[in-house]
Amino acid sequence: MLQSIRDRLHGPLAYLVLGPIVVVFVAWGAYGIVNLSVGNSNYAAEANGEKISLEEARNAWLRQQAQFGGQELPAPLRAQLQDRILEGLIENRLLDKRTQDLGYRVSREQLRVAVQQIPAFQINGKYSPEAASVALQQAGLGVETFEAQLRDDVRRLQLAGGIRASNFLTPAELARLAELQDEEREVRYAVLPADHFAAAVKIDEAAIAAYYKAHQAQFMTPESDRLQYAEARLESLAAEQTISEADVRAAYEKNRSRLEVAERRHAHQILITGKDDASSLAQAQQVLADAKAGKDFGALARQYSKDPGSAKNGGDLGWVERRNFAAVAPALADALFAMSVGEIRGPVKTQYGYHILRLDEVQAGGGKSFEQARPELEAQLRRDRATDRLGEIQEQLQTRIAEPGADLSALAQEFHLQTGTIESFQKGAGAAPLGPAPPLQEILFADTPLAAGHLGGPVLLGDDRLVVVKVLEHRAAAPKSLAEVHDAIHAALTREQEAQAALKAAQDATRELAGGATLDSLTARLRVSADPAHFVGRRDPSLPAPVRDAVFSLPRPAGHALYRAVPVQDGAAIVVLSAVRSAPKGGAQVQAERGNQQAQREAEDDLAAYVSAVRHSADVRKNPKAFE
Repeated sequence: MLQSIRDRLHGPLAYLVLGPIVVVFVAWGAYGIVNLSVGNSNYAAEANGEKISLEEARNAWLRQQAQFGGQELPAPLRAQLQDRILEGLIENRLLDKRTQDLGYRVSREQLRVAVQQIPAFQINGKYSPEAASVALQQAGLGVETFEAQLRDDVRRLQLAGGIRASNFLTPAELARLAELQDEEREVRYAVLPADHFAAAVKIDEAAIAAYYKAHQAQFMTPESDRLQYAEARLESLAAEQTISEADVRAAYEKNRSRLEVAERRHAHQILITGKDDASSLAQAQQVLADAKAGKDFGALARQYSKDPGSAKNGGDLGWVERRNFAAVAPALADALFAMSVGEIRGPVKTQYGYHILRLDEVQAGGGKSFEQARPELEAQLRRDRATDRLGEIQEQLQTRIAEPGADLSALAQEFHLQTGTIESFQKGAGAAPLGPAPPLQEILFADTPLAAGHLGGPVLLGDDRLVVVKVLEHRAAAPKSLAEVHDAIHAALTREQEAQAALKAAQDATRELAGGATLDSLTARLRVSADPAHFVGRRDPSLPAPVRDAVFSLPRPAGHALYRAVPVQDGAAIVVLSAVRSAPKGGAQVQAERGNQQAQREAEDDLAAYVSAVRHSADVRKNPKAFE
């Protein structure tokens, strides 16, 4: 039901308070026992005796297709997505039965709270029965059906909440987690560039010919067509529509309840970040005190703020609406829209750091006047009518193309389509101005390609473009000649052998280091340099990723340094690990947040495992013709 409501309701109702459980409940783990012998069943699947109707499965598939803009999907992908949809419905049905058997219940009060928290049922942040009624009518849902389905969702949330709440870290586990995550290792490394070994590389013609023969599939000209096309664009059709004053006024009266100007606030901010949470908080508190004491807020922002967008302007955020921050920094939105003009507030913590805010001005929200709403309404009316017209053109073209002697130029003239020619529309890549156009490729490059002189389509490219094509020439895939790819192969073999030579030199160097040689003597001989030994953390971005991975995969040194040679981009690296230490521990708040994050990750794993176990142990029958 979660997904059906999301897909059938538009706007904010697409994100119910029930959202966090959706991803888990469509995990595609072990499928358990599957019996496909359901014959001519009138249901899509049966799970432990609970049936999923054909209508339910096919409606879910239609909603999935809408996410692809109506594009025709390749058969393997289509089958995979359909099976995932069916699995999601199966898992939800099994979990519904499980929650009922375990005694989970939803009271009227719990249901009332869940309903009132749905954004689409609210006006100005408060529940509105009128808004709820309109939203349900738009979705085609009755109140009883909606409440029954919502009860199922809340029960599943109760089950998920219980599993999540059972996961926690003991003090010993938290201490060990901190020790591992905060661990720092002392490292030196030197990179041997591959091109330093160019002199040792010799590529002969026999090697090039052998590579060409072994990798000929990489050197094919793709299958392609020379095309003539004709297209209808939604934007062009919209511009042709005639919208009267009466049409716009009728739309205004119909939609007046949703035509609102959001409240806007003009504010300044100072964003404080630092080496760790404790130092950031301390600095933010000091800057807040300075601002409240009367120091120039803009000067403080230019001096301390780390926000690249506003610091240079004295922290000026300009005019913002709640939605500008609500998705990415809800704490910041809550603080800013609870302030009074002239108030300075903070520190407000987000994932970006600590914010200090000053509210300068407020523009109240309210309903839009007719003149304010006119551009939006007129544009929507044009688009709606253009969408209808595009559908009419598609239906008429489908009929006309099937007629004997159908001519693309005549159809383009009759339906006012824009025309053009593409010299090489390639399989896989497509070509401008049509782009990759997967549904068109399905037609052009099927097992039996569309032959020269034939028309293909009409196909929708997204939801705003309709295309018909005529194949002028079909070109099959063919191997490029050795002469065409000779230089590319030579370059590839050169890079490969240079990289191998660099890695061998690095491996030889690690053996010399283990035998007592020094890194400085080796780097001098190899004409490269190495930074002084320094400690790095697990996420230190200053090291190449392969070097950092090697450093933290080595065991702790026991009285002597450890060495490793690793391939890196365009060369190889000599890595020396000499010591390990624990970094200073963060404050209690940092440790608590870290423990909570790890517990949440483990809880999600536990929930996914629970759902997988329920599914694995179920007796499931699938109808192989469920989506036909």
